[in-house]
Amino acid sequence: MNAVLCGIGGCIPPRIVSNEEIFGDKRRLSDWIERMTGIVERRMVTGGLSTRDLAIEAGTRALASAGNPPIDAVVVATASPDRICPAVAPEVATRLGLGKVAAYDINSACSGFVYGLATASGLIASGIARHVLFIGAEAFSTMVNPNDRNTRPIFGDGAGAVVLRSGHADEDGALGPFDLGSDGELPDLLSIDAGGSRQRSSNGLGHGELAIEDWYLKMDGTKVYGHAVARMTESARCVLGKAGWGYDDVAWFVGHQANVRILNTIGYELGFPSDRIAVNIGKVGNTVTASIPLLLTELAAGGKLAAKDRILISAFGAGLSWGSTVMTWPKLEVRGIEWSESEVSEAQASQTSLTEQS
Repeated sequence: MNAVLCGIGGCIPPRIVSNEEIFGDKRRLSDWIERMTGIVERRMVTGGLSTRDLAIEAGTRALASAGNPPIDAVVVATASPDRICPAVAPEVATRLGLGKVAAYDINSACSGFVYGLATASGLIASGIARHVLFIGAEAFSTMVNPNDRNTRPIFGDGAGAVVLRSGHADEDGALGPFDLGSDGELPDLLSIDAGGSRQRSSNGLGHGELAIEDWYLKMDGTKVYGHAVARMTESARCVLGKAGWGYDDVAWFVGHQANVRILNTIGYELGFPSDRIAVNIGKVGNTVTASIPLLLTELAAGGKLAAKDRILISAFGAGLSWGSTVMTWPKLEVRGIEWSESEVSEAQASQTSLTEQS
């Protein structure tokens, strides 16, 4: 059996943070970050809103898009979990009313959506599940040093979810072949050093001997840029070859939204014109595992992505890790990604009620 996408949904928190808010009266820096990354604004969580809450809302919308089928497994990809332990997926499954289904997290940073699609596809192909809810969710702004002007402007928060069902490879929505890879020789190009077992066994459980910067993301942007372009381009070519597709067959190149210059460079290397390179980083920033499903949701809700359109998906992230896949878009009912203040309040009240009942 083949995994077939049959529902999608996404959400971004209501708080908008502009470049001007981050840089104040330093207009030169605001213009610089827009020129170098394409980012004008991003969304950030506030008031206790967390990865879990974003995942629940995106999951709710994806399930509605799919007609609320019975779900056998929930997979959440995130690099910003609510807690180191336990995984967030079981709580998401319970809050969505899905019962005692299999539920677990994965972490492949910005490659997490592609890796998660492959993981969910494996559950279906093996016969373990007929319907899988897969969610990429991030409150990654909480992992970025607010005083670091190299990383803080880049990242935003949000969640995107898809429902996959068992089906056949010739159906619209069927996921095509995958190409996945990693390079563990370069883990320090993107890393958060504190909080894990290595730090704890070296320094005890306290923060005492660590600089505050160690608790936030460190990134060598120049080197990451070069590796992202090379790896995504190579991976995209590989998966197109596996699928037997030419570049002219692809309606949209949907790449991880890390930097608009990365996307344009990859598009140039692959021979895609700018009008076939999907971009929404300008208003949401880099939302890590959520970026691709949020972009797909926006394209579909806005009528830019039509049934039968062939899509090339590719991502690159910490690890280093990368991956690509292809699919033909199905006909879906999709709503936009905005999540209003009133909807957030209603969702939080509902979650509080469930907690009190339990």
